[in-house]
Amino acid sequence: MALFKFARKDSGPATRGSDAMVSFLDGFSIEVMPRTAEKVEDFRALLPAGTRVYIAHIEGTPIAEMVATAARLRGEGFEPMPHFPARIIKDKATLTDWIARYQGEAGVTQGLILAGGVAKPHGEFHSSMQLLDTGAFDGFARLHVAGHPEGNKDIDPDGSDQMVMEALRWKQAFAERTDAQMALATQFCFEAKPVIDWVNRLQAEGINIPVHIGVAGPAKLQTLIKFSIACGVGASLKVLQKRAMDVSKLLLPYEPDEFVSELADYKAANPAFGIESVHFFPLGGIKTNAKWVAERAGAEAGAAQALG
Repeated sequence: MALFKFARKDSGPATRGSDAMVSFLDGFSIEVMPRTAEKVEDFRALLPAGTRVYIAHIEGTPIAEMVATAARLRGEGFEPMPHFPARIIKDKATLTDWIARYQGEAGVTQGLILAGGVAKPHGEFHSSMQLLDTGAFDGFARLHVAGHPEGNKDIDPDGSDQMVMEALRWKQAFAERTDAQMALATQFCFEAKPVIDWVNRLQAEGINIPVHIGVAGPAKLQTLIKFSIACGVGASLKVLQKRAMDVSKLLLPYEPDEFVSELADYKAANPAFGIESVHFFPLGGIKTNAKWVAERAGAEAGAAQALG
């Protein structure tokens, strides 16, 4: 077992990132699904103790598998944050049952509340705001909601972002009246400037919910393009498409160094910038993603080598 200990600087050969990147990656989170978690023998060999691990709830996944994954992560010393997708939750009774099971069996105190990608709702809920309005999450220590730096065509088909911004203003008001810590967990992107512009726009409009920026972990280019199209990634998809046109890079795995470095440098120069943390989507595998972070964030050499 390799237990991680991240250092800010001078931590030996495993350190590759700048001081700004090391600071930016500190406290990162990562996402798993029950079926991918089953393939990991011991998360303690991959992630720093206490890491927040989101558990994606895909339509059709039994709640028992979700709760078991959360309980396992809690037992291994991590902070499970299950998804609560409104459109697959039939009614308030189902919601309160899920919460009771998560709390009773896995000590869950954090949740990602989102609409979900299902076209037809299974019951009475279709938005994260409806879930939050039930009061069922009272007592949670942390509640995250979805953010969309490149817009969301499911909500605003015309690309105006009008309804998205209205929803964010509602969530800002909710954040001001709840005791829970809140954050915007975003879709993954591949270009830093639109993200910077979006975060600055939120702050200018009085939406000061901290942003946890979504980052696609290292993966094959074809894999990333497939997931990006399926997940509705916006204009920054052109970064991958341009890379695909370069034969010299076509077969090389994509790594998010440039994207993360640009955001880290901007944050270092503008400490009040609204990005609080990094959230990884390990599209190329959890181990691959964990190794990339360990190397850039300055994990002790032994821990990084254990992933090699």
